[in-house]
Amino acid sequence: MPRNSPPAQPPASHAVQVRIVRFSSDDHETAASAEVAVEAPVNIVYGTMPYAVMMATPSDLEDFVAGFSLTEGIVRNVDEIRGITVAPQQNGIVVSLALAPGRFREHLARRRNLSGRTSCGLCGVEALADLPTAEARAATAIPIAPAAIGAALGALERQQPLHRLTRSVHAAAWCDRDGAILAVREDVGRHNALDKLIGARLRAGHDASDGFVLVTSRASFEMVEKAAIFGAGALVSISAPTSLAIERANALGLTLVCIARADSATVFAGRLAESVESVAR
Repeated sequence: MPRNSPPAQPPASHAVQVRIVRFSSDDHETAASAEVAVEAPVNIVYGTMPYAVMMATPSDLEDFVAGFSLTEGIVRNVDEIRGITVAPQQNGIVVSLALAPGRFREHLARRRNLSGRTSCGLCGVEALADLPTAEARAATAIPIAPAAIGAALGALERQQPLHRLTRSVHAAAWCDRDGAILAVREDVGRHNALDKLIGARLRAGHDASDGFVLVTSRASFEMVEKAAIFGAGALVSISAPTSLAIERANALGLTLVCIARADSATVFAGRLAESVESVAR
């Protein structure tokens, strides 16, 4: 996506206008209106079997379910998804996926129930043994140049139309090594935004061989797992990491750069992490 491209505009269905009252410190009241991000229940169905109800922004849902299916371990690649159907309902949206026959049989054998996930990436897991873990599939950890991070951060605001309008959604972006943003997805859930980005890249036939993921949220265990499953060599986050995120990034060979700003960033894992090795222990 060119850095000088005009700011995108969000579809009208992804934000609603509500009436509000603003209060000032001198008790002055002003009637006004505000744009609020739409949050909708999305029922993900494989074949005819419901799998999960996710609270999400109703945009790029094909990308979302493709990325979700990969990072949940339901498919190994997008070629195992034979079709996606989006059907708005009165009380939400049903997204149905047709899987390759063999993959669908394996899915039925390991099916588990989830409910109402929006920001927690592990709700519905019933035992420690069920925690999702990526294999060591991440690309070789790549160092991220400060200039590339600064360039990506400088361009990201223009590629977040829904956030500009509502100030209430997360974004995940795929950036090349120079920091040029090639794709962005937004959602009320940080995990959803990353799944949408992964799905978009895979459905377009792109891999994660040369670039990095940039997210506007903290770097948690689940965000590292999703990036690693995609095969990314680096994850950059605007907020701080958790201890388990650092452990997993080191184990998976993922460069983890957090607290990213235009003029500074901190490397917590990866080839440039020697100076903060004590933090990762």
